[in-house]
Amino acid sequence: MSAQVELNHTIVPALDRRKSAEFLAHILDLEIGTAWGPFLPIELSNGVRLDFATIPPEDVKLQHYAFLVPEEDFDGILERIKQAEIGYSADPQGTQPGQINHNHGGRGVYFLDPAGHGLEVITRPYGWDLTEAAER
Repeated sequence: MSAQVELNHTIVPALDRRKSAEFLAHILDLEIGTAWGPFLPIELSNGVRLDFATIPPEDVKLQHYAFLVPEEDFDGILERIKQAEIGYSADPQGTQPGQINHNHGGRGVYFLDPAGHGLEVITRPYGWDLTEAAER
């Protein structure tokens, strides 16, 4: 039996939903949707919606969000990170500050959002190079 399952939306806890949504929308060059209830949404190109919600600081549990982007969009994203003077690194631990990685045959970068969530932008999904090699 095979079920078709897709992620539809997730709540992104924020110290300030507007600040966090505007931050991500600016970096990824996306639009913010219309607020509804406690949520301020951003819809990704694959239909997944990120619903930003302001919650008390003690309730914000740090998360990791990875975004797969086309190779041709990476330079613009990296430039917006630099222009905003956001610290970035080639690795999630931050041991390679000011650098990007070339993992999995693509490029990637890690940085933090205003609530402290770890954000990652990659141009190739993890395991892509392994899948391609296995198909040869």
